[in-house]
Amino acid sequence: MSPAVPAEGEVPATPTVPEASENSYIIRPNFKDKFKPALVKEVIQDVINEHLANKTYDPDQAPTWCKNITEAVKERVKQLGMERYKLAVNVVIGEQRGQGIKVGCRCFWDSDTDNYAQYFYMGETMFCLATAFGVFFY
Repeated sequence: MSPAVPAEGEVPATPTVPEASENSYIIRPNFKDKFKPALVKEVIQDVINEHLANKTYDPDQAPTWCKNITEAVKERVKQLGMERYKLAVNVVIGEQRGQGIKVGCRCFWDSDTDNYAQYFYMGETMFCLATAFGVFFY
């Protein structure tokens, strides 16, 4: 017997319930799905060079540039297909006046699954440091 098909505008007798995705119980990513710092660094470098090429430092525009670079890096890294990774991207842009810069960060993570990539850009009037962190979501 085939199930009765409701007529147009009629509600089916048994409501259909969307299938819920089941937990996969994966506690480690497959090797091909791991966070790849070398590929991510290339992405960061490409994005920074696209956004900051031929620009001079402007303190009014720097926050907007940081936001745009952060969003672009995040979107392009997602396209690399590293499933189940939470991404955090940090971008710092400053005026280049010959000064030094030190940036530090602390994280609590699993060194087997989590990683980061960073790229430092130095122009004539500004510098940019971008870091992308990939943390495996258990």
